[in-house]
Amino acid sequence: MSDNIELNVTQVRELAMAAMRGRGFGEAEATATVEALLAAERDGLPSHGLSRLPFYLDQAASGKVDASAIPRVETDGAVVLVDAGHGLAFPAVEQGLEAGYERVAQFGLAAVSIAHSHHFGVAGAPVEAAARCGYMAMAFSNAPSAMAPWGGKQPLFGTNPIAFACPRRDGDPLLIDLSLSKVARGKVMLAKQRGEPIPEGWAFDIEGHSTTEPDKALAGSMVPAGDAKGAALALMVELLTAGLTGSNFGFQASSFFDAEGKPPGIAQLILLIDPQRFSSDFIEHAETLFEAMLDQPGVRVPGERRFQLRREGHDRVTLSSSLMTALEHHAAVG
Repeated sequence: MSDNIELNVTQVRELAMAAMRGRGFGEAEATATVEALLAAERDGLPSHGLSRLPFYLDQAASGKVDASAIPRVETDGAVVLVDAGHGLAFPAVEQGLEAGYERVAQFGLAAVSIAHSHHFGVAGAPVEAAARCGYMAMAFSNAPSAMAPWGGKQPLFGTNPIAFACPRRDGDPLLIDLSLSKVARGKVMLAKQRGEPIPEGWAFDIEGHSTTEPDKALAGSMVPAGDAKGAALALMVELLTAGLTGSNFGFQASSFFDAEGKPPGIAQLILLIDPQRFSSDFIEHAETLFEAMLDQPGVRVPGERRFQLRREGHDRVTLSSSLMTALEHHAAVG
């Protein structure tokens, strides 16, 4: 007998919102979070979807996440400074982007810097939103330590996602979204929850040996994408995010996956660029590159798989019975 339960999106949204209200989140903060997690499910990214919500709720219950936090936004020229106040990241990103759009429209460039934040979710989401408004965008986030510097064994850097989006002449934007580990650490967590091994080459154990056991992988170090190059990029992201904001570096941050200790207090940076300020024919010029790519059989523009899954999606979401039970528990608290 399957322990999975299929619900329609409306039912899932109502249950998730009730769970967040039960833990004291405001309506705007709960909505930003639930919609981001539902979007991840829709795009075939369950490691950043609703499976994350019980962790957020448990941390709100313990005080590791401040459910009452309201992001504070300040602007200084083209710079938008957001303090997430150790709440969840999604409302801080939402409000930061709103201010960022005003800045980039005025200056042609804007930087949205988010301090004292939490799990970023799907890094491609905010840059895609910006590209659909006509802007090029890059997003960076650090995360609790999961990767050792190249040649070391002790994790210092997070898996530190990077995302980039670019508007196109017609249809969906180009979207690049990647973790600086070989795979996202959330996939290892999902394998642990399912009692499944992970593929060889994803992670090292604490002795620096390759492992297929999720528990040993989570205690050890993720393999950087591109080996030494990925580790160097992870260092760059630490400085662009936590370094610029005075937030926690990866090795200083507590886990996203338990309710113990102090808030993670990590950081994000989103860069917005108005390409029309640089070249009035940018869109047409960029299309010549995309067309040259697509002339080669088997090539697609990055992001197309995600958009195709979205187009093929339906209004049903499958939840495990344990996830359902956890959400119902948190909803009942309120």
